[in-house]
Formats: sequence, C-alpha cells, structure tokens
Amino acid sequence: MLTPVSLILVCLLPSPRDLEIARLLGWYRIPFRSAPKVVAVDYLAFYQPGSFGEQGGRIEWISPVCGHELTTRGELLRDAPDHPRAGEEYFKIQLGPLEKLAQPILAEKWRRLTFLYTTGEYLLKAKTLNELVVQSDERQLLWQSLRERATQGQSYGTELPEADIPPEVLMAVLGIKEVQEPYKVSDVSEGSDVPEGNE
Repeated sequence: MLTPVSLILVCLLPSPRDLEIARLLGWYRIPFRSAPKVVAVDYLAFYQPGSFGEQGGRIEWISPVCGHELTTRGELLRDAPDHPRAGEEYFKIQLGPLEKLAQPILAEKWRRLTFLYTTGEYLLKAKTLNELVVQSDERQLLWQSLRERATQGQSYGTELPEADIPPEVLMAVLGIKEVQEPYKVSDVSEGSDVPEGNE
C-alpha cells in the first residue's frame, strides 16, 4: 500500500507495449548501463511520453515493486533474439498489480524524463511532474533512505532452517537411485605417471 514514506522511482515507459508488459507480465526493464543507482524502491511511477499520443506527457499508473534481478534483454524479450542489445544486461523489476492514479500527474514544462526519485507524500499531492521533485530540506532524508535501501539490497542472504534430513529422504528428493562408493583420491606427485584414463 502506498504510504507517505514510500520510496518511488519515476521512470519512463518508452511505448504502450511496455505498459502492456507491466500490466500483463508484471515486469519493467531498465538497461543496467543507464540504471539509477538504487532500484530497490517501494513503487514505480510510469511516465508516458509522446509515444502514448493523447495519453502522453503524464503519469497515470504506479505499481508496487516486488523485487528485481539482473538478466539480459534477450531473455526478457525473446521475440527479438537478433536485437543489437540482446546480450546486454538489464534489471528486471518484478511488479505487483498496476494502480491507476485518481488524477494524472501532468508534465507541463517537462519534455524529457528518464528517472526521478520521490516519496509517496509528494506523489499523493502532485498535480505536475515539477511537484514530484523533493525539496532541499527533505532531500537529505530521501538520499539517506535510498542509501539504506541500497545497502540492504546488496546484502543477499539466505536463512534456511536447520533440518536433520535422513539420507534416504535426501536421496529420494534429489533423484539419487543408488549410493556409490566415495571417490578415492590418489596422490599424484611430480614426476609420477598419471594412471591411464585420467589424462
């Protein structure tokens, strides 16, 4: 749920197709080489440029962020395997359901936007893109939150419960049919011949 303290990344939706990908497939892509420093935010707000026709020059949609991963453009857009950037790294931002804003946030003077950080408080009050810009006295708090988020996002860890699984169950789960003898490690010192078959 969007709250006043939610961290929001305003990002460009290049085309209506990208909006459909977000809506139907639940993800958004950002080229790694031009990505903002922190993608671990609470929400994405989508700026629709002129390619949206009459619906361009505004933000109408937001979506909660469920996670992110690094992949390639070719893996994301499999219908374009020969694209010149198919092998380049991209962030795949996993999204929750799209939410339509009660009132769109209009671009007015802004003609170009790629990324902009803001907060839920600013988003809930804004009528124009200019009103999304965090003011100087609150900007320090925003950057502190983003730094903390970046630190948390880089500390991947797994917390697996300790389990005492009997070997027979583990073998069944892993699909091991029979137990083999342990591998024998032979000492091969310098100058000695390597046994046949181990070359």
